[in-house]
Amino acid sequence: MTYRESDKTDASGTQHPIPTEAIGCFRERLKEAMGTRAARVFARDSGLSEGAIRSYLSGETYPTLDRLEQIAQAAGVSPMWLAFGEQQQASLVIEDDTYSYVPLYDARCSAGHGAWTEGARVLTHLAFTTYSLRKQGLEPSKLSAIRVDGDSMEGLLSDGDTVLIDHCRNSLEGEAVYVIRLDDHLYAKRLQRQIGGGVAVISSNTAYQTMTVSKENLNDLEIVGRVVWAGGWI
Repeated sequence: MTYRESDKTDASGTQHPIPTEAIGCFRERLKEAMGTRAARVFARDSGLSEGAIRSYLSGETYPTLDRLEQIAQAAGVSPMWLAFGEQQQASLVIEDDTYSYVPLYDARCSAGHGAWTEGARVLTHLAFTTYSLRKQGLEPSKLSAIRVDGDSMEGLLSDGDTVLIDHCRNSLEGEAVYVIRLDDHLYAKRLQRQIGGGVAVISSNTAYQTMTVSKENLNDLEIVGRVVWAGGWI
């Protein structure tokens, strides 16, 4: 799994998992989580570079999802607390049943090629509080995550973003962003019903034309699931 480092002023718009309102407090939570360990020692323990840790401590950049998980594991704290400040103390030991772990697969959503296969390798698991998932009406066992490839959804989803898919919502419920399979290619697209029974497949990036699947060809359109999270709930 490859993630790009996310800078708060990155012109590419790459998203990091820390909400705007929590950014100012993140470095303080990181300092608390590190305890007495120096940046060099903590970098070694977390498998990251000392430069990356110092960058996070200064507030210059912020970790992406996989790095956030590495930091949390090294510190023995909750990833959700580290990102959102949801727990009161970093040293609090969280019971496993407080969290649900969603598999992140090595498949990609692509504007060109890419395929979703049953044999896709699980790269890691993303931790979400079970409460937050239930609050969104989500069943943890029916969720998975993959990465976006390409810029067709730029403005909403950037290249390399991780998206959470709800496989219970595999039929068109109204205009929303779905992961779909069409012509053996995998896409993350906005779907919209059309008069006459067809479906418009819409890109956020206006450089890409809207595709239309006619009513007669709807059997060729497979909805893998609805995108419900991409650095924040959708």
